[in-house]
Amino acid sequence: MSAFLYSLNSSTIKPTPILEKIRVASEAGYDAIELWHDDIDAHVSSGGTVKEIRSAVDDNCLEVPTTIFLKGWCEPEGTEYQQGIEECKRRLEQAAVVGAVHSIAGPPLGAVDYDLASQRYGELLDLGLSMGAKPAMEYLGFAEEVNSIADAVRIIDGSGHAEATIVLDPFHDFRGGAGSGDIAKLKASQVAICHFNDAPAEPPAPQQHDPDRVMPGDGIVDLQLFVSLLRQIGYDRWLSLELFREDLWQQDPLEVVQTGLEKMRTVCEL
Repeated sequence: MSAFLYSLNSSTIKPTPILEKIRVASEAGYDAIELWHDDIDAHVSSGGTVKEIRSAVDDNCLEVPTTIFLKGWCEPEGTEYQQGIEECKRRLEQAAVVGAVHSIAGPPLGAVDYDLASQRYGELLDLGLSMGAKPAMEYLGFAEEVNSIADAVRIIDGSGHAEATIVLDPFHDFRGGAGSGDIAKLKASQVAICHFNDAPAEPPAPQQHDPDRVMPGDGIVDLQLFVSLLRQIGYDRWLSLELFREDLWQQDPLEVVQTGLEKMRTVCEL
């Protein structure tokens, strides 16, 4: 038996309609699915409801670890901040309806005032808790500043919030250059979810972006180290396959996610 629960980040089969994504994840044998707000909005725009999505999740016996993503929450006071928070409220409401435990807070991509970011994240977390879904702090390897575990931890620690968590991702650890070693400094309770993927040897890491990600085990990231560090801190929750490859989007979604699950198990169940 695996030490982890396997989740599908629905970006991996992006063009597939959301209800089909849920069915496919269940049929392939996943424990959970991460849902994107863009997909939820598309379903609603076509005449569906958010409650239908929740029913599909329940009928397929899946969990929803996160919805993706919250943005505009880290602006200074002003119109942009107020608009960002209103959009975060709308998305958090969706997250609560579909049964998500967390909603992922994307980091600011430019220069960062860490004191402000810490304050804003704490406020966002209070808002999410009041609505039923906890915002989790994400770092992105291609962000100007918040591109490592340490950077995300600086924000969650600065918030002083007992419910603060981060999202781990081996691709972003590789792309940002800091690696995954700081996992050892975390508590399992601080990890909302681990996205799971790999990175190719080419192009060089500083030139890679989301579409360059490859299936776990098909790249050069030391995923055995990543997994061993998770075990070391006692993390035993979700590993979520997250890819953004157009070549995979053109293939049969069930075959893609079945292959992804097999590759995750090959890496994680040695």
